[in-house]
Amino acid sequence: MIPLSWLLFFAAALFCIGLYGVLARKNAIAILMGIELMLNAVNVNLVAFWRYRTPEIMAGQVFAVIVFAVAAAEVAVGLALFISVYRRRKTIAADEIDMMKW
Repeated sequence: MIPLSWLLFFAAALFCIGLYGVLARKNAIAILMGIELMLNAVNVNLVAFWRYRTPEIMAGQVFAVIVFAVAAAEVAVGLALFISVYRRRKTIAADEIDMMKW
């Protein structure tokens, strides 16, 4: 069995890679992929703690499924917004999207 510390280190590394992707990228799709990596790191943590703390209760898996549903909704809404912005501005660069300004 894999030790809990290894799983936590893996989840922390995955979260850091996702955070770097969100902060360093200018492309909106790449930012969305970074957010997905961060949500997957949360899922790794939820399932790891579920496995090592209370495997007889399904709470960790239920929370992971909820995070999957939130991630799917986030992707659907995010991609719809990016398509709308691209049709209007012909770019999806995050620093060029200033639709809230008059």
